[in-house]
Amino acid sequence: MPTLTVGDIAPDFSLVGQDGKKYSLKDFRGKKVVLYFYPKDNTKGCTAEACGFRDNYRAIEKSGAVVLGISADGLLSHQKFSEAYRLNFPILSDETKEVIKQYGVWKKKQRFGKTYMGIVRSTFIIDEQGKISHIFSNVRVEGHVEKVLMALTSQ
Repeated sequence: MPTLTVGDIAPDFSLVGQDGKKYSLKDFRGKKVVLYFYPKDNTKGCTAEACGFRDNYRAIEKSGAVVLGISADGLLSHQKFSEAYRLNFPILSDETKEVIKQYGVWKKKQRFGKTYMGIVRSTFIIDEQGKISHIFSNVRVEGHVEKVLMALTSQ
């Protein structure tokens, strides 16, 4: 599994969002992209993270960025999640986990003494030329959006 670092060209992808549209990373060249990977729709941490991005979307847009969320959940789950929390950005379905693995966020995890494979909550900020400018790994939801905003405005 690849390990991406700051300065790497972000792997391109094409995935379908909750709105049924196909999104490709290359379509956002010329804008910054906040690309965040989250484990599961409708769970406490993932809902709080998505709502944090939703609530701060204007400030993110002002910095010249867009937000894209990715999980392995299917489109129907994404549609319900997006509608329930009025998300104002695309959440993309990667049921094959191809993109999740390309970004190196599919890893061994442990919970309640059990080991399993899953998505490690991570955020990548991609600059206007398609290079990774910031990586946030093992994200703690509380205060995360604020850290992303600081990174966006410091560029």
